Amino acid sequence: MIASGNSLRQATAIARAIQDDLELKKIKSLSKISRNDESGWIALDYVSVIVHSFYKPVREFYSLEGLWSDAKRIRLKAPKK
Repeated sequence: MIASGNSLRQATAIARAIQDDLELKKIKSLSKISRNDESGWIALDYVSVIVHSFYKPVREFYSLEGLWSDAKRIRLKAPKK
């Protein structure tokens, strides 16, 4: 899964929200979010799914979509509350 935020803080918040929500469902990532990560790229490893949360310019620079251009794209909808 690839997501992006318009700031470093937003990209981190996206990753933390995913991590927190899955931990409530007893699903733990093999990786953790560093407290002072300012790289603009946070990866969470859930074995069969890897979550990449990018700061938008970093996402554009690395262009993972280009590396995985042959992969099937799946759009996820926000869960209903």
